[in-house]
Amino acid sequence: MESQHPETNAVTAGRPSPEAGAPLNVGISLNSTFTAGGPIGYGRFGNESWQALEGAITSLERGDSTLAFSSGMAAITAVFSLLPHGAPVVASDQGYSGTMALLKKYHEQGRLEVRFVDIANTKDVFEALIGAAFLWIESPTNPGLEIAEMSLIIGEAKKRNMGVAVDNTFATPLNQLPLQLGADISMNSVTKYLAGHSDVILGSLTVKDPALYNRLLEARTLLGAIPGPFEAWLALRGIRTFPLRFRAAEANAKILVEKLTADSKVTKVRYPGFGAIISFEVASDAEGAEKVCAASQLITNATSLGGVESTWERRRRWALESESVPENLIRLSVGCEHHEDIWGDISHALGEI
Repeated sequence: MESQHPETNAVTAGRPSPEAGAPLNVGISLNSTFTAGGPIGYGRFGNESWQALEGAITSLERGDSTLAFSSGMAAITAVFSLLPHGAPVVASDQGYSGTMALLKKYHEQGRLEVRFVDIANTKDVFEALIGAAFLWIESPTNPGLEIAEMSLIIGEAKKRNMGVAVDNTFATPLNQLPLQLGADISMNSVTKYLAGHSDVILGSLTVKDPALYNRLLEARTLLGAIPGPFEAWLALRGIRTFPLRFRAAEANAKILVEKLTADSKVTKVRYPGFGAIISFEVASDAEGAEKVCAASQLITNATSLGGVESTWERRRRWALESESVPENLIRLSVGCEHHEDIWGDISHALGEI
C-alpha cells in the first residue's frame, strides 16, 4: 500500500518489485532500440529509467501518472502545445523568465491570447478568467515570491470549465499539492529541488486524467522532448533525500529571513513563510547588488536554484527578466550548509555596500 507520507514515498516509490535476488534500485537503461513485440517499441516512446522516476514523482504529487521531460521548459511547452490557435490564456505577469518569454512570444505571434495578471490579486484574476480557456498559475512566483489564492482561483476556473496548470517548483509537493486543489496539471522543474544536486536538467508533468496524459504523451513523443536515462536515474537518486534536503534548507531560510529583515543594508525581504527561496532588495542600486553577489565566498553567484548548495544572483542581470523585478533584488536559494556559515557569508558580502 502506498504511504501518504512524502518522506516514505520519496524513499520507496519507483523501485523494482521486491523479489528474491532482484536489485533494490532501477538500473540505467541505455537503450534506443527494443526487440519488437514488447511494451516500449522504440527509445523515444519509453524507458525503464524514466518510468521509475515518473512513478516516484506521481507518488509525491498524489497524481495518477507523470511524464518526465528533457527540461522544465520542454514540459511547459508541451502543455501550451495542446491549446488551439488563439486560445485565451491567463497567466501571472511576473514569474519564471523562460515561461514569461515563451508566453510573450506566443502572444506577439497570435499563437495564444495571453492575459497577464497579478496572480496574487484574486479579483483581477477572476476578471481575466472571463472568456478564457486556460489558467497558468505560478505560486510562489519567481522571483517576487507572490502567493496566489490557489483554491479560490482554481475553483473559479473550474466553474468556467477551464484547464488549469500549476508550476509547483518553488513550493514543491511537500508544501503544495495542486492536483488535490483541483488543478489538471502539476509541473515541476525536476532540475531544482527534486533532483537537488545541480547536475541534471529535467522537467515533469503530473496529471490525474488518462485522456490528458495521452495527449501530453503524444506531445512529448512528437516534440522529442524526452529525458536521458542517466539524467532520470540521477534525479530518482536525488528524490530519495528530497524531503531531508528541502526541510533542512527551509529551516535555514526561516532563520536567515529574520536576520535579513533586521539588517540595515537590506530594504525589503520577500518570503512567503515556507520554502527555501528568499528574495531581498539591498540598500543600493544594481551595481551594489552585483557587488554583493560577487563578494560571497560560500554562496555561489549563479543562476538556478534548489541544490544542496546556496546560490544567489541579481535577477535583473538577465535580459528576459520581468521589468517589474527591482534592479537591486537578489534571489537567494538557501542550501543545506549550516545557517551560521551562510549568514556569515551574507553579512560579509553586504559589507560591500
